[in-house]
Formats: sequence, structure tokens, C-alpha cells
Amino acid sequence: MVFAAVLLAGGTVACGGSSGSDSANEDPPKVTPATAVAKAAANSEDIRSLHYRITGTVPEKGRLEAEASMNTEPLAMSLKMTAADQGGDSRLKVRFVDEVMYVRGSAVDSEKLGGKSWFRADPAAWGRGVVDNQSYGVLPRQIEGSPVLQSTLLTGSKDLRMIGTETVDGTRTRHYKGTVTSRGLLAAREGAVDEATRERLIQSLDQFMGLGVSDTLTMDLWIDSDDHAKQFRMPAASDDKQAGTGGGPLDLTITFLDINQPVSIKIPPSEDTIALADGAQGS
Repeated sequence: MVFAAVLLAGGTVACGGSSGSDSANEDPPKVTPATAVAKAAANSEDIRSLHYRITGTVPEKGRLEAEASMNTEPLAMSLKMTAADQGGDSRLKVRFVDEVMYVRGSAVDSEKLGGKSWFRADPAAWGRGVVDNQSYGVLPRQIEGSPVLQSTLLTGSKDLRMIGTETVDGTRTRHYKGTVTSRGLLAAREGAVDEATRERLIQSLDQFMGLGVSDTLTMDLWIDSDDHAKQFRMPAASDDKQAGTGGGPLDLTITFLDINQPVSIKIPPSEDTIALADGAQGS
């Protein structure tokens, strides 16, 4: 909410990967949908860095587009985003490094910057649990969570099915679909066969709650030949009570462009940053 004082238009991001259907005559994979989805979720633990894009809509913000890179250890992220429905030129660059958030872009009120290029705010957190995330209203809550963790949500589905084989961003994938509920994730957690699976499901439940959706989330997941998530889509009605000010549709598509490739996220020079609180006070 503090950021309302320094942004010309509040906004965020999204961007979607398109997928084209391939031949319907290809043999289906010799694994069940549940096994395939569980394997992709387990393999998500091997992801140390990720380059991805987001497209779609989020409650109250409308259409968003973004491209981002992240490291998981230590957790850091760099994001470029555009809020298409916010009016005017609503572009932002956002970085999270060492529990500090840095923001710049055309959507920032330059008069509040005092000649600097970046606002900074701390403590700030992204990609963690719902309670721990803090982006000072710059990011919609739906993209404050780590896409690596969000990609594992489908492990709690009871109606998984394979749709077919499709090409996503030039990569051959298997397309799966199912519905997820908090009740289903809780049941799956209780029935977990090992501690690692139980921990993933605990994280999945946290991510589900962070999306602010009503009880049921429909999810599509595309898995590549290396058994990694390549893309997922989450369309759902929002929970007005969680959204706080009216809700609206959620429909995000997140595409993994590269995994485990070198990612460098730089801290802006200290002399070119101004504290968010100082900018809000006009100092």
C-alpha cells in the first residue's frame, strides 16, 4: 500500500506460452498421469535456476505480461513486467536480492526518486510462504510465489488425465489436466509415502492458499521428455474474501524457458537507490 505513493499506476505481469497440438496418433506414455505428475514434482527439487515468462490475468490488475529469472539458492529474482490494463505506460523492473526489493520503470513516479533510478525496500521477500512474502504491493500475490513450487500443485489432484502430446516453445511435451482443492492437497499430504513427498505437498498447499482462489483450481501441466515441468496454466475464480477488494478472474500461464542455466542478478549501486519510505514522504 505504501507503493501507491510512488507508482503512477499499480500493476504487474503476465505472459503466456502457446502450445500447438501434435499428431493424435502418437502412443501415450507408458506411465499413469499421477506417476508422471509426481515425477515432475520430484524433479522440481533439482531446479537451481530458472528463466520463465508469465502471461494472463490476475484479480483486480487485469492482463499482465512478464519475463523473469531466478536462483533458488540463495533465493533471488529479477523481473520485467507490464500491466496491460493499468493504462498508460505501466512497465516495471523488480529485483529481489538479499531480502531487499529494488524497483524502477515507467510506472514509477520519477519525482519521488530524487534523481535516483531505483526505489529499494526491506525487508522484502518473494518466492517463500504466503505469510513470509512481502513485495509492498508491487507484485500481485498470485506471482509472489515461486513458479517452481506452483508447478507441483497438480500432485494433489484426484482426477488427473492426459490430454495429448503438444509442442510448447519448440519442445515436445505431454499435456495433463486436473482439478486441485485444498481438501485434496491435505488428503494427499496425509497419505504421503515419504517425508520428501509430504514436504512438497505442504509447500503446494501453501502455494494454493497464496493464489487467493475459490475452493477449486483447474490446472494444466505440460511435461517435457526429461520429466520436468515445461508449462502450466491456472484458471480459477478468485475468492473475494481473500482478494479483499472484489476479486476477479485468475488465469495465468507460466512457461519455463530454461532451467539450471547461469543466472546473474545484480544489486543496483547504492548511490543510485532511494528508500521507499523516503520517496513516499517526498524527501
